Amino acid sequence: MVHLKRWLCMVGVLLACCGVALAQERFIVMASTTSTEQSGLFAHLLPAFKAASGIDVRVVALGTGQALDAARRGDADVVFVHDQVAEEKFVAEGFGIERLPVMYNDFVLIGPKADPFGAKGKDITAALAKLAAQGTPFISRGDKSGTHAAELRYWRMAGIDATATPPGSMKGYQACGCGMGPALNIAASSNAYALTDRGTWLNFRNRGDLGILVEGDARLFNQYGVMVVNPARHPHVKAVLAQAFADWVVSPAGQAAIAGYKIGGERVFFPNAK
Repeated sequence: MVHLKRWLCMVGVLLACCGVALAQERFIVMASTTSTEQSGLFAHLLPAFKAASGIDVRVVALGTGQALDAARRGDADVVFVHDQVAEEKFVAEGFGIERLPVMYNDFVLIGPKADPFGAKGKDITAALAKLAAQGTPFISRGDKSGTHAAELRYWRMAGIDATATPPGSMKGYQACGCGMGPALNIAASSNAYALTDRGTWLNFRNRGDLGILVEGDARLFNQYGVMVVNPARHPHVKAVLAQAFADWVVSPAGQAAIAGYKIGGERVFFPNAK
């Protein structure tokens, strides 16, 4: 009888441990952008998802290019980024199951409030052309992020090769190879210009003498998408749990949670799932 009780006790402990282990396994790894992290969105959004699903989300915040590369290696279960061309290529190559549009915000050009180089206005390419012509201090992320890809696109529209060293006559151009927050810190400390997503800017506290100089150009539109990593490429991917997140974030509940996130009373992201 004593041995039976001891055996039953051991079985109970083992079952309890297995239960804990299974509970601990209900998490996914999400490769995402620094803008979704540093804007504060995930601190608002992910607890709502966990409350609805019981699934934890562990975020690896990188530039979009690096996030997609991590997913290609199988180091993430789901990707939440903002470079549509790169995202569609990721799916076309078979690394992602499907790209779902989730939300958008916009990019803004920030710089010294006095605007000594005359960039202020609503035309991003005209502003960049002025900055390049005058050798203006400009901080680029230079990290293959969605923001960096957009910045390079705007330089090209302005007829400037930003991959040259320096681009045009813009001797003040500096690529930091860093996230949006560190790039803004460098811009603030050096009184330089930079392109940023609005969400990170609104949540950024170390602004120094910087302010928004260019906004409202339709070309500054910034779309975000979510993709589950294809388990046919990486069988260990938690595709079912990852799909639960993707489905939730485009559902009415997820979209309402995104719409409800504000900084200083200002909405930061605008849900637009189809």
